[in-house]
Amino acid sequence: MEWRRSYGRAPKMIHLESNFVQFKEELLPKEGNRALLTFPFLHMYWTECCDTEVYKATVKDDLTKWQNVLKAHSSVDWLIVVVENDAKKKNKTNILPRTSIVDKIRNDFCNKQSDRCVVLSDPLKDSSRTQESWNAFLTKLRTLLLMSFTKNLGKFEDDMRTLREKRTEPGWSFCEYFMVQEELAFVFEMLQQFEDALVQYDELDALFSQYVVNFGAGDGANWLTFFCQPVKSWNGLILRKPIDMEKRESIQRREATLLDLRSYLFSRQCTLLLFLQRPWEVAQRALELLHNCVQELKLLEVSVPPGALDCWVFLSCLEVLQRIEGCCDRAQIDSNIAHTVGLWSYATEKLKSLGYLCGLVSEKGPNSEDLNRTVDLLAGLGAERPETANAAQSPYKKLKEALSSVEAFEKHYLDLSHATIEMYTSIGRIRSAKFVGKDLAEFYMRKKSPQKAETYLQGALKNYLAEGWALPITHTRKQLAECQKHLGQMENYLQTSSLLASDCHLTEEERKYFCQEILNFASQQSDSLGHKIVLPMHSFAQLRDLHFDPCNAVVHVGGILSFEITMCSQMPVPVHVEQIAVNVHFSVEKNSYRKTAEWLTKHKTSNGIINFPAETPPFPASQNSLPALELYEMFERSPSDNSLNTTGIICRNVHMLLRRQESSSSLDMPSGIALEEGVHVLKCSDVTLEPGPNRITFRTQAKEPGTYTLRQLCASVGPVWFVLPHIYPIVQYDVYSQEPQLHVTPLTDSLLAGIPQKVKFTVTTGHYTIKNGDSLQLSNAEAMLILCQTENRAVIYSNTRAPAPGGESDMLGTPEPHRKHKDKQKTGHCMVTTDHKVSIDCPWSIYSTVISLTFSVPFQTTHALLSAGTRKYVQVCVQNLSELDFQLSDSNLIDTGDSTDLHLIPLNTQSQQRISSKQSVFFVWELKWTQEPPPSLHCQFSVGFSPTSEERLSVSLKPYTYEFQVENFFTLYNVKAEIFPTSGMEYCRTGSLCSLEVLITRLSDLLEADKDESLTESDEYFSTKLMYEVVDNSSNWAVCGKSCGVISMPVAAQATHRVHMEVMPLFAGYLPLPDVRLFKYLPHHSAHSSQLDADSWIENDSLSVDKHMDDPLDSSSVKSRGSVHSTSSGEHKGLPMPRLQALPAGQVFNASAGMQILVIPSQDDHVLEVSVT
Repeated sequence: MEWRRSYGRAPKMIHLESNFVQFKEELLPKEGNRALLTFPFLHMYWTECCDTEVYKATVKDDLTKWQNVLKAHSSVDWLIVVVENDAKKKNKTNILPRTSIVDKIRNDFCNKQSDRCVVLSDPLKDSSRTQESWNAFLTKLRTLLLMSFTKNLGKFEDDMRTLREKRTEPGWSFCEYFMVQEELAFVFEMLQQFEDALVQYDELDALFSQYVVNFGAGDGANWLTFFCQPVKSWNGLILRKPIDMEKRESIQRREATLLDLRSYLFSRQCTLLLFLQRPWEVAQRALELLHNCVQELKLLEVSVPPGALDCWVFLSCLEVLQRIEGCCDRAQIDSNIAHTVGLWSYATEKLKSLGYLCGLVSEKGPNSEDLNRTVDLLAGLGAERPETANAAQSPYKKLKEALSSVEAFEKHYLDLSHATIEMYTSIGRIRSAKFVGKDLAEFYMRKKSPQKAETYLQGALKNYLAEGWALPITHTRKQLAECQKHLGQMENYLQTSSLLASDCHLTEEERKYFCQEILNFASQQSDSLGHKIVLPMHSFAQLRDLHFDPCNAVVHVGGILSFEITMCSQMPVPVHVEQIAVNVHFSVEKNSYRKTAEWLTKHKTSNGIINFPAETPPFPASQNSLPALELYEMFERSPSDNSLNTTGIICRNVHMLLRRQESSSSLDMPSGIALEEGVHVLKCSDVTLEPGPNRITFRTQAKEPGTYTLRQLCASVGPVWFVLPHIYPIVQYDVYSQEPQLHVTPLTDSLLAGIPQKVKFTVTTGHYTIKNGDSLQLSNAEAMLILCQTENRAVIYSNTRAPAPGGESDMLGTPEPHRKHKDKQKTGHCMVTTDHKVSIDCPWSIYSTVISLTFSVPFQTTHALLSAGTRKYVQVCVQNLSELDFQLSDSNLIDTGDSTDLHLIPLNTQSQQRISSKQSVFFVWELKWTQEPPPSLHCQFSVGFSPTSEERLSVSLKPYTYEFQVENFFTLYNVKAEIFPTSGMEYCRTGSLCSLEVLITRLSDLLEADKDESLTESDEYFSTKLMYEVVDNSSNWAVCGKSCGVISMPVAAQATHRVHMEVMPLFAGYLPLPDVRLFKYLPHHSAHSSQLDADSWIENDSLSVDKHMDDPLDSSSVKSRGSVHSTSSGEHKGLPMPRLQALPAGQVFNASAGMQILVIPSQDDHVLEVSVT
């Protein structure tokens, strides 16, 4: 049925069982009675009276008396049931016609509660009326019974709370309260509300635990003294009975011990958890219970015989495990080993304690005292319980058998240990498995079987090293050292002893003991010729730093090199070391060339100190290497009202912190360290290493050139060798055998030709020692001078000046103008370079050393021919490409052809000019001649120069020269263009046609320059064909009609040809005139016409041959850019093409160059465009 409770608790479906008993006054609850299961929740009065007289005579009085008794006991839950029988009604004659017995009962007893009287009609008949009456009766019965139960249960809970509130008053008894709350738990269990029943026992458990904790803190309750009585029975938990009435009665009588109370309380929790199908929680709670009971017995200072608690825990663990096995199948048990393995491990631990206590692990077996203790422990177990008497493997039988003999104990203990290790391993709890293995190793050591113990200790040590547990590593190594000593494994024992001697987690006495073990072994074996025992050095000493002298770690053959190392001894006492050796590996460069001292110096450390990293701990996953905790706040809120339910802190990288560190190889230092036997060994003998840092110096004389690498560091204490197999970072020193080297280095970025500059002679002596009187002899070319300063010691022979070794000299290099240099010139504004070789004779060699010096010409010079009609000018531009500023003087330009009719008149008025870096200076001369000028002019430009920053020079500098040639510089043609506006208009307008007149005038008669293939001879005169072209590159004009044409020009002075064409201005403003270009027109019948000379062709390579001399070439009606127009060459395909040859710039003078004409805008223009030039 559905059960609704108060305080907003959710409704539940319950199964309420009720018993009907005959009414007796003595069964009614008395004041203070707290029995809820036997409480009369509903009283019923049954009657089948149908006669009025009988009702008045007996039934009414009986009902009145019954209700008075109920009122006296404050019971208000009752029900009157009237059974009507039709057969009895027919036999009665005095039946009231208007009212029945039911109405009378309701009037007399149910005035305000008419529903407390129900009628059951003919209960034994099978009719619909009977069925309806039965249904109404049962409905009323359930309703009233549930109402009474709910009311009385609520009152019971209120009374229980009141009783709990009085727990601070004197005389309050926990046992009495225990019975009251357990009564409530029984009721919930009867209702099949096992979760609510479990809550009651959990509250009792928590309340009792809190009192025990308070007792330990000094705040004890009087009733706790009942539970402090000595423990006399330790038969373990009893879980096979639903209710252990024996222990319950002892609690009720206040005679139960702490173990009795805990056992009974857990047995009830276990029963309810199994009803809830939560067997794995039973295992979890059992493990917590067993550990808590051990602590509570200590807090309450309960007297417990030795071994009694171990027996109780062992029996309890097995009892819980067997109880779980009884309600689960094997598959469920195997998949939930993680919940039960803790009980297996605890049982194993307690059985081991019992074996040690009873002398079952000692080498000689138990003595009489051990036997008496065993008998006392077995007596405390009592007789075996009837429910387990027939079981072959009951916990009682297992414990009794294990304590009966040494062999039986060993069998049971090993079975439990191996089973526990297997379970831990299967669920991945390797650390716990190794911990049980350590207990097994201790057991084997006591049994004098160290060979079996070593395997477990090595496994545990490997696991602790992988996970970085410092203290367990130390403890396990101590056990392993004892095991190795018993096995006679001296090399392993000495290695473990060295690790323990340097372990800071041990006491000073323990460290000294293990150190002394090493020293004792070394002293005993020093006289014998036994083999060496090689041990790792990191536990004996650590290499801190190394200091080379010389600091660059470079020494020549025969030189002395020393280095000092700092070793930090890990031993607690001073240790006398017979020898400290460094094995050195020698290597030679693969290629033939040898490193020089300069190269080695550049690639070495400056201070010569090499620091070695601190030794890493012997386990990789130390606490320092773990990632930092990532902690975040966590809030959980109710989804209904967003109220805060819980808060806490969570770690987001727990998977990184708790993951198991895997290792594929052994993490301990391997014992088999290879000891290198090399030819090159540096030794230091009889050294005493004090605890802490020690400085040791090694010296060596370099013999063979090459690279020496320090490979191993060894320290020998008798036959014991401590070896550092690899020195890291790599430490090397170099020995070189170098012939003396001579280098000439300019003091500036580059050497400039023509000015004094300083260069440095660097002599690297190598292994050669300079003696007094040694000198260097320099032989140089005449174009390069060596200027010696007065303070230098040098002997000058003719044109050679030799400076002293190591001195500085001034170099003056000049390029030879008439010599073809192998110049190194790059594109762009880069200086031209020239090389000069210097031959140097050294005292250490019979051969001369040839050194090439590269000089850069600081200037770049260009020339240009300028024209003004027939007058000619030569312009020379000098550009300074260097970073220095120069002073230019005495500029001169001469004709190397020695023409007497040609004069060069300078137009520069200043005799000296300053030219800055990256700047240019221009020089101009006018050409004048009296007779016919030569066809070409050969000129030489020269100018003196000197750096502006230099002081007065003691030597005169050669001038800078530049030679060039000017071809065809005489003016042959004068071209003049004029533009006239349309007739009737004063100015040209945009969009209107204007007249362009080009006047081409010949200025001279026939010259040598005219005699070429274009010259045509007639009877009267010579003529040549020219092609003119009007070009407007600025797009200001549109040429209408022809833009180019071919004319025949007489070769005579003042011969003139006029060309008229129309042009249209496109913009308003002062517009420059279009350009007019002249070309020589070479006809197709020329001797060279068949030669396709690409250099003589311009863009109009498809120009055709004219039939008439003056016919212009076809051109488009309007051309905007004046480019050369080319007609289709389809009809002339395969014929020889004419060529155009550009006239040199000096032969044509454009008289209209730079002229402009005013163009005004047209009147109807809406947009005014003005070209400003």
